[in-house]
Amino acid sequence: MLNDYLDPIHSKGMPDQADSAIAMDFLITAKTGVRNYAIALTEATSPEVKAVLRNQLKSAIQLQTEIYQLMMEKEWFHPYDLPKQFEIDLRSAELAVQIASLPLFPKDTDRLGTFATPEN
Repeated sequence: MLNDYLDPIHSKGMPDQADSAIAMDFLITAKTGVRNYAIALTEATSPEVKAVLRNQLKSAIQLQTEIYQLMMEKEWFHPYDLPKQFEIDLRSAELAVQIASLPLFPKDTDRLGTFATPEN
């Protein structure tokens, strides 16, 4: 359990977890863009507007594919291995619960002497 989130030992693996969270957010945003372009394409009446939206939709689908591929290469996303994906999602949820249970304003934030302190 994370009792002291200021302790550097708790930062182990955090860059990778942060990167995977950012990538997942990017993927969700890209998927939303694909959906919105598809809806706009069905609503458009002008052939010129439809052509522009069709090109944008193709680009958005390509971006979504690239994000999926990156996430699979980095092993952040396992769409074809559900038990493995479930394990990753469960660990992420447990970490989120641990972080949420930490005090928002901890009493002891003094780290003088723990890290190299520049002299004045």
